[in-house]
Amino acid sequence: MIRPIVKDIFFLQQKAELATRDDFAVGQDLQDTLAVHRDNCLGMAANMIGINKRIIIVSIGFTDLVMYNPVMTAKTQPYQTEESCLSLTGSRTTKRYREITVTFYNQEWQKQTLVFTGLSAQIIQHEMDHLNGVLI
Repeated sequence: MIRPIVKDIFFLQQKAELATRDDFAVGQDLQDTLAVHRDNCLGMAANMIGINKRIIIVSIGFTDLVMYNPVMTAKTQPYQTEESCLSLTGSRTTKRYREITVTFYNQEWQKQTLVFTGLSAQIIQHEMDHLNGVLI
């Protein structure tokens, strides 16, 4: 289901709750909503569509990856960049890392650990900030 983008700062600043297997439909809603915004969006967090759960979706080039309860376990090579967000007006400068390691559950509820670099790593970090109530 395509959901509207939340712009309520107070809602977006809340820390997200852990996702469960019962939240798989949220992953589909994120896929549907990202597809509509693909021309100017590469990732989303569940709170951006009004659901306060630890779920993100990231476009990693050839596919979209839904992550349930992602945790960054390693990061290297910090740099400064500028980002924008569908939920916020304008762009902001922020610190990111060129390479990150993330542990998460996939859509079959299998635990995975993957290393991401470049733009994929940056998008994941942005969406994980959303899960922690951090607005850049």
